[in-house]
Amino acid sequence: MEAAQPSAPVPAKRIRVGDVINETFSTYGQNLGPLIGSALAVFFVVGLASGILQRAGGALLLLLSLIISLAGAALYTGFVVQLVKDVRDGRRDSALGDLFSAAAPFILPLLGFGILFGLGAGVGFFLLVVPGLILVTFWAVGAPAIVVEGIGPIDAFGRSWQLVRGNAWPVFGVLVVTVLIVGVIQIVFAAIANPIGDGEASTWIASILSGTITAPIYALAVTVLYYDLAGPGIPDPAVSGTPPPPPPATSEPPPPPPAG
Repeated sequence: MEAAQPSAPVPAKRIRVGDVINETFSTYGQNLGPLIGSALAVFFVVGLASGILQRAGGALLLLLSLIISLAGAALYTGFVVQLVKDVRDGRRDSALGDLFSAAAPFILPLLGFGILFGLGAGVGFFLLVVPGLILVTFWAVGAPAIVVEGIGPIDAFGRSWQLVRGNAWPVFGVLVVTVLIVGVIQIVFAAIANPIGDGEASTWIASILSGTITAPIYALAVTVLYYDLAGPGIPDPAVSGTPPPPPPATSEPPPPPPAG
């Protein structure tokens, strides 16, 4: 009898940079109102609160301003992931309030992930540029994994690494294109704001507007990347588990019938 041959490893699904970018901006265009409106609401409040705290001065208030900014970014990232999750069937079924409510429980995990991401990537860029780029690439889809799969921030790093492995170059390409697009938009808004006025108000307004327009782009790109990499069969914590198995059959023989 011949020994069974080991099965060949399943190759990673190949993704295309152009397909991801096209889906990103297609989703953006089809949901422009909700994405821009929610970003304006979140980042206007966050920008206003952060600006007041920064003008007040003091190390503690500056730290509080940073925390508010990070929390706002985490909430909006969760909102975008929930929106993409909702529209992948071809239509948006949930109201904006429902999407924000669904994203709210993930603020702390996303905040923790964002802080660790920034520290790890920052150390990588400080030591050598290449390690920083590698970490940014392999950790790119950790935030969507937190929201979709309900995992913690530490597990999200491993999950993202698992998904990106085998597609590192296309993922890196998507990130580069996304950052370039965001950078160009921000430069355009800065160029428009300078002739209008040299005061802090015009700079602040330009920053809020450019942030509002660009905030959905990166979050959409990494979420589309996540779904393309994960494919079907994504774990969903909202789906209840399978029913418990029946109790095992006892191995004891049945009792003898009563004597007649």
